[in-house]
Amino acid sequence: MDLTNIMARPYRYKTKEELEKVCQDYFDECISGEYPLTITGLALRLNLSRQTLLNYESNDELMDTVKRAKLVVENYAEKQLLSGGNAAGAIFALKNFNWTDKTEQERYGKDGASLNSIEVKLV
Repeated sequence: MDLTNIMARPYRYKTKEELEKVCQDYFDECISGEYPLTITGLALRLNLSRQTLLNYESNDELMDTVKRAKLVVENYAEKQLLSGGNAAGAIFALKNFNWTDKTEQERYGKDGASLNSIEVKLV
């Protein structure tokens, strides 16, 4: 089958202004109705799949709008984490934004050399 004649699906939102308007409407509705901001909720409002929304980041004109929208959702989750309520949902959401909750410790010897990278050879 020759795939050279198959065209990519056209973008539902052709301009950043069009996309920004729908994103802002979603954020305003969530804030006024006290609903959580989510990527999936945003995708539903845009009438896109979650993956298609994320794929919009590869479009030069829409990339900044999608990144900003994701940042707004990430900021919401971060605020939830710091609000003092049940943080489990916020932690899960932030992990999807590549946040981690692990602590790394670097250990040093008396000479200042890192103990984490010392090779031990058994004789």
